[in-house]
Amino acid sequence: MATMDEMEEELKCPVCGSFYREPIILPCSHNICLACARNILVQTPDAESPQSSRASGSGVSDYDYLDLDKMSLYSEADSGYGSYGGFVSAPTTPCQKSPNGVRVFPPSVPQPPPQHHLLQHPGSLPPIPRNSCITCPQCHRSLILDERGLRGFAKNRVLEGVVDRYQQSKAAALKCQLCEKSPKEATVMCEQCDVFYCDSCRLRCHPPRGPLAKHRLVPPAQGRISRRASPRKISTCTEHELENLSMYCVQCKMPVCYQCLEEGKHGTHEVKALGAMWKLHKGQLSQALTGLSDRATEAKEFLVQLRNMVQHIQENGVEFEACLVAQCDALIEALNRRKAQLLSRVNKEHEHKLMVVRDQISHCTVKLRQTTGLMEYCLEVIKENDPSGFLQISDALIRRVHMTESQWGKGTLTPRMTSDFDLTLDSGPLLQTIHQLDFVQMKVAWFTFDPVSAHPDIIFSNNNLTVTCSSYDDRVVLGSAAFSRGVHYWEMTVDRYDNHPDPTFGVARGDVLKDVMLGKDDKAWAMTDGGISKGATIGVLLDFTRGLLIFLINDEQQGPVAFEGLEGNYYPAISLNRNVQVTLHTGLPIPDFYTPGEADPNGSVC
Repeated sequence: MATMDEMEEELKCPVCGSFYREPIILPCSHNICLACARNILVQTPDAESPQSSRASGSGVSDYDYLDLDKMSLYSEADSGYGSYGGFVSAPTTPCQKSPNGVRVFPPSVPQPPPQHHLLQHPGSLPPIPRNSCITCPQCHRSLILDERGLRGFAKNRVLEGVVDRYQQSKAAALKCQLCEKSPKEATVMCEQCDVFYCDSCRLRCHPPRGPLAKHRLVPPAQGRISRRASPRKISTCTEHELENLSMYCVQCKMPVCYQCLEEGKHGTHEVKALGAMWKLHKGQLSQALTGLSDRATEAKEFLVQLRNMVQHIQENGVEFEACLVAQCDALIEALNRRKAQLLSRVNKEHEHKLMVVRDQISHCTVKLRQTTGLMEYCLEVIKENDPSGFLQISDALIRRVHMTESQWGKGTLTPRMTSDFDLTLDSGPLLQTIHQLDFVQMKVAWFTFDPVSAHPDIIFSNNNLTVTCSSYDDRVVLGSAAFSRGVHYWEMTVDRYDNHPDPTFGVARGDVLKDVMLGKDDKAWAMTDGGISKGATIGVLLDFTRGLLIFLINDEQQGPVAFEGLEGNYYPAISLNRNVQVTLHTGLPIPDFYTPGEADPNGSVC
């Protein structure tokens, strides 16, 4: 069970960095303290805030999204808080950072009101300046306030209640209720008995057997929160303060009262009972959390796997170094000079593996912390008994849960590195070939496409792993790594494939012609387009020990291509035109079907 501490960031204002106080909901579904909202108001000139950009009624039509394509990730249907002003372009006021690193806009200094204005009531808040604009500190969408000012924003009572319960749960340690003298700190709470126990009293008074075995024991903080669950609150309409919210407008996505309906503001909209929609949205959020919970469980197991991999890499690295040193120490003085070079290569491989795995651990840990924090916050929101308050934030939470779950997609929970060291030292002929001593085989190599040596028409993206071309003619691009020995395997997926463009895949020397199809000169060996389509995966297996170049399409071998007498370095290579886009995948193990030395030599050279 994740601790409630992971939920804390969900409960802090993006402006002041402290726990929310009197939070209000902006039309973009983000929250902000009421006092912080006043602090970041900006007064705009009359010319920048025409009356047409202000709220005049309810429904989606009240919004005037002037910079929707630049500023908004939501559709108009998603933003249906009909009582607010319209989003506009953010004012050109210099921004600054809040304590938690979110950019916010400082307030402009409003002109003092004339002396003949009405006197302000003692203790009331100062009036909002005319043409005031507020910018969300998280998504940076801006809107002009109408005549109601900040009172036009709904208060997030659900969030306020969660913050209050969280702060109270952290205030003091709970004590055991059965200790006779000097009560000890409670370690569990039984939900059925409604009693807090320390470890000794739990073993003595609440043994895990008999009828008590079915009781549910929870952490003390969680038990305190369940005790303090608030009764359902009756919410009133922000437009009609004497009317209770009893219905829900599906189009505007907001609770309404009977007077709102009688005034015709939602006359053509679908309206449903508030209680029914409350239960429906709670069910949707609970269902979404189930999938996210599964991803979090998988992530925890994946982190255990990665941490074990770190230990295995450490052990294998130490073992490999010891073996290498033992072999080198048995050789002549010339071998000792070579030993230092080999150790350096092993150490680099060792450090690279550790760096990749640790980076993945760090990335996964941060993502898991954010996921569990969101889960805990959503669970607390589900406990809230305020239907209208819940419905004000449920859509945004459901979208966040689905978006967070999608981030744990395919490949996220797959190790980027193996713990094995694929380096084999052949010590037999060392005395005769001391100066040629090297690792026999490197099965896994990491590289990208090389923008330096590529033809100028090649277009790079995705950290040089994806390429296309600006020309209708064939252009060649090489990999960033050259191979001269060992067995190597890499794959390329076809992201775009229009009008039969005839791409070619293979290997080439560094001085291959870059402005003709690969394989048209004597410095490249390649496979031309055969059975390739959009989404296809082309595998290339290069075996220097047998002098073979083997191609696969969607894991099906296309027949080996034999070549002989190669000297020097060879690069992975492709040629393509503007009708093709290809993404490179490296660091792959040799396919299971292939064992070096067992290939069919009957092949053709392209």
